[in-house]
Amino acid sequence: MKFVTSGFGALGTLILSVSSVQAIDLNINDIASIKSAASTIAYGMVKWYTGNHTGDVPGNLPAPYFWWEAGAFFGSLIDYWYYTGDSTYNDITQQAMLFQVGPNNDYMPPNQTKTEGNDDQSFWAMAAMSAAELKFPDPPADKPSWLALAQAVFNLQAARWDNSTCGGGLRWQIFTFNNGYNYKNTISNGCFFNIAARLGKYTGNTTYIDWAEQMWDWVSAVGLMSPDYHFFDGSDDSINCTQINHIQWTYNAGVFMLGAATMWNITGDEIWRERTTGIINASSVFFSTDVPNVMYEVACEPNGKCDVDQRSFKAYLARWMAATTKVAPWTHDLIMPKLQASAQAAAQQCSGGTDGVTCGLQWTKGAVWDGSYGVGEQMSALEVIQSLMIDHVAGPLTNTTGGTSKGNPSAGSHSETTPITFNTITAGDKVGAGFLTTLILIIILGGAWWMIA
Repeated sequence: MKFVTSGFGALGTLILSVSSVQAIDLNINDIASIKSAASTIAYGMVKWYTGNHTGDVPGNLPAPYFWWEAGAFFGSLIDYWYYTGDSTYNDITQQAMLFQVGPNNDYMPPNQTKTEGNDDQSFWAMAAMSAAELKFPDPPADKPSWLALAQAVFNLQAARWDNSTCGGGLRWQIFTFNNGYNYKNTISNGCFFNIAARLGKYTGNTTYIDWAEQMWDWVSAVGLMSPDYHFFDGSDDSINCTQINHIQWTYNAGVFMLGAATMWNITGDEIWRERTTGIINASSVFFSTDVPNVMYEVACEPNGKCDVDQRSFKAYLARWMAATTKVAPWTHDLIMPKLQASAQAAAQQCSGGTDGVTCGLQWTKGAVWDGSYGVGEQMSALEVIQSLMIDHVAGPLTNTTGGTSKGNPSAGSHSETTPITFNTITAGDKVGAGFLTTLILIIILGGAWWMIA
């Protein structure tokens, strides 16, 4: 499937107009080669960003990209700095990360709040958490710290835990007027688990660890995770989560993988070793057998139905697989062959556009560009290629091992007791909450012929 050129504006038109097969030259065993490839892909990704242009909004990506993916985008640039030491994009990253915090410093900015979901908010919080762990340059003293931003989101979402249906968990949407409010999806709950575990590791506060345990137990009990560690998309709480949408996405496996590995790191408990290993083994569903160990989005790449959001999902599995090897070193040999093969294949697929290095979606297609392009394609290639440097960087820091981000355990706790003033909610606003909402609700109600069993 190719994007409609008009949906991507002048940049998309330019990219699509000519394709000269070139591809990125990558030697997966050479640091200089990996850094060069990452630099090329990061440059191509940042070309899509307009928030630093006069008159635009810092932190926003242009249509058709939604706000959550901008948070993921800056998370990738934090990773890029961490892996390469290249600070080229640090200023725009810090500007964006701080501009979008909102009046209560909790990633609920007025320009997004009325259509914001728990998972949307979490992708910004996880970027802030990475900034704290990786010692990304701290904000000015008059701005919230990276750690406090993650804590604010955690506190808000813990207060949203909903026992009224399905025995608990988080809803996808925050507000009742949004499509998807009745959906309890795995990524929202997985992000909370991931953030809680990492906050527990960074701060040593057992409250976060207890919440991570509670979330894991709920996801397991309600059936969003199978006994053999496959993660499904979500369930409708209007039927008390008695039916599960069995689509599997890469990012659900990844978000739980890093959370479980972090819980093992904190506790040393054998059950978390078993769970982490189980998730890694179950993630084989996302790696091709025809092109061994190459990552693909199993639910939508084969049928050509990956939408704008889904084209970025592999970035997060790659990101969190690499991070897993740092907090659970015994996972290294299980994970790295998959990242290495996927990175080599991704580099070959970065052979499109007028520059000959624009990245496509389907890494299993080899060096023949598949014709797709965009933020998600660039981000996915960037994350998997730069992850090859994981053995050459330090692991995540904590407040006792050199982390400098000063937290605020009560951050965000007041935010939702303060009335939120919305502009008039239009039909367009509801549509803008994401066409993925409608897609998944249709799948739930009408049956999904393309689900993964």
